[in-house]
Amino acid sequence: MTNASPVFLSKERIIAGPGFNRWLAPPAALAIHLCIGMAYGFSVFWLPLSKAIGIKAAVECGSEIGFLQELTVTHCDWKISTLGWMYTLFFVFLGSSAALWGGWLEHVGPRKAAVVSAFCWCGGMLFSAMGIYYHQFWMMLLGSGVIGGIGLGLGYISPVSTLIKWFPDRRGMATGMAIMGFGGGAMIGSPLAAELIKHFATESDVGVMPTFIVMASVYCVFMMAGALGYRVPASDWKPDNWQPSESTKTNKMITQRHVHVKNVFKIKQFWLLWGVLCMNVSAGIGIIGMSSPMLQEVFGGRLIGISKLYADLDKDQLAAIAAVAAGFTALLSLFNIGGRFFWASLSDKLGRKTTYLVFFLLGSLLYLSIPESAKTGNILLFVGAFCIILSMYGGGFSTVPAYLADLFGTQMVGAIHGRLLTAWATAGILGPVIVNYMREYQLSLSIPREQVYNQTMLILAGMLMVGLLCNLLIRPVADKWFMTESELTEEKRLAHETVHLSNTENQISVEKSSGIIWVLSAWLAVLLPLGWGVYKTLLNVSKFFS
Repeated sequence: MTNASPVFLSKERIIAGPGFNRWLAPPAALAIHLCIGMAYGFSVFWLPLSKAIGIKAAVECGSEIGFLQELTVTHCDWKISTLGWMYTLFFVFLGSSAALWGGWLEHVGPRKAAVVSAFCWCGGMLFSAMGIYYHQFWMMLLGSGVIGGIGLGLGYISPVSTLIKWFPDRRGMATGMAIMGFGGGAMIGSPLAAELIKHFATESDVGVMPTFIVMASVYCVFMMAGALGYRVPASDWKPDNWQPSESTKTNKMITQRHVHVKNVFKIKQFWLLWGVLCMNVSAGIGIIGMSSPMLQEVFGGRLIGISKLYADLDKDQLAAIAAVAAGFTALLSLFNIGGRFFWASLSDKLGRKTTYLVFFLLGSLLYLSIPESAKTGNILLFVGAFCIILSMYGGGFSTVPAYLADLFGTQMVGAIHGRLLTAWATAGILGPVIVNYMREYQLSLSIPREQVYNQTMLILAGMLMVGLLCNLLIRPVADKWFMTESELTEEKRLAHETVHLSNTENQISVEKSSGIIWVLSAWLAVLLPLGWGVYKTLLNVSKFFS
């Protein structure tokens, strides 16, 4: 590698000049998150991949073929349950990679981290495409699950610290905009993948391999554009005519100092916030995966105006209620995305602790109301409760970076956020296990299908109460954990921070790119595909209301 390449990616290179428009930063973050957010939509590939050999119908493996054999078997198709391991690995490696390399990201800056993320995410998809070609599942696990999961982690946290520093007056709103993109990625990616699969499918190919190649290429363009669009503020930068309010200065829950990432595992507030995130995510993520079968089993024929239980429906009626349930799932995704922006922005007014207080109290009440809504057949209350719950699930993700900045300062908030995402990795296993196994256990007791989720709702409400307790116990961080002036100066040196410079070579007059045309163009580039995704989702939602 030549000397030009590391200079081009260096943090010093992207220090913005005084004229830079900070509203160029969120679209750069959205460009990254809208691509990696497709991790949520990978289930669109499961059904066609489960028929990669048989094409029309799956060629089932014999009973002698276990999971380890499925990694390399070439004469029979993968089971959908086997393919689901890619989804699990996504979030395990997202959390672990963000935790491992969060400190590195703070030192090298968001551009280099985002470029590495693009290579991992898109390169992982290409390697998975090769795995499909050779019918080697281990290649798909390594490509998308492991390498792609690392790209997810780096891409997810790459904008956090930068956006918080660009928007000290609106921390929640800033991170809400970016993390909204992660939730919206599947809105764009899933229908796009479905269209591409349909286009590439032939008599001898289910069409997933070329779909992976096309999507990896498109994502690479968008992610590189986002990476090159990143700029970081100088260390003395602040918005024009803005000063922290007196209430902010005196609020003990919002520090003006900074904690080093190496110390966070020793601080009880970190672990309390870890519990807050883990419980909020666990309670929501299990429901996301079971939303469609849950609605069908609870209401059965009532979804299409027939007074029949789920077990009494014929094939055509089952297909009809499945279409309604698909609309319900799409509706939940809209609230998940909208909640990320709404609740994070509202937290700037309410405060982070109060916002999570609302999440846990309101969420618990809604979970407790669901068995009664199901019993009385009130579909509107049932659906409304889950829509609000999923909005708070998304809001928990987008509010937590600002909560971290309030408690631990902004200097290493990206790295600390990376460590906290291990809570997400844990919840990604805990939530689905509780919902799925409780359902199976209830069915084994011969409990009617329409009642098998009642106990689960009580358990999820209890988990939110655990999160509420953790949130109530959070207090300001003790003085001993904050960096001294000399430690902070050294950390800023390692992070290549500087004050505003006049006309230096490093800045290259980036303020010239900050005109209104550039801002509008950047926002259009991310909002147009997001708008298309919302339109496609609304088409699915219409099936529910029809």
